[in-house]
Amino acid sequence: MAKYRNNGIKDITNICKALGDINRVRIVMALSSRRLCVCQLVELLGLAPSTVSKHLSILKQAELIESHKNGRWVHYKLSKDKENKTLQQILGCLKQSLGGDAQIQEDKKILAKILKKDREELCRMMKRR
Repeated sequence: MAKYRNNGIKDITNICKALGDINRVRIVMALSSRRLCVCQLVELLGLAPSTVSKHLSILKQAELIESHKNGRWVHYKLSKDKENKTLQQILGCLKQSLGGDAQIQEDKKILAKILKKDREELCRMMKRR
């Protein structure tokens, strides 16, 4: 059960705090069309794995994203909580407002290249950082 489920202003405040960082917004937008693992997000953002993990933790705590373990990888995706109308409205607004943003468009191009790479290799590269 969500900490702020259906709690109006607290729900919105929690979500807005989580989206108060450009890298977390970039993560949400990258996850808007696919599931990604940490290695792929590290490559996309060009940040340290620990920094990306912290961003993911904040987004997960705000219930913007969900994670599923698949073997050695943890995959992240946008939350599909249909009962949380506030969350769905905010995610819809983000997608609509930022769909044409230059940074988001650049991230899409980079992500297309990342998705062609072997995840094993990305994981090895991440461990070397």
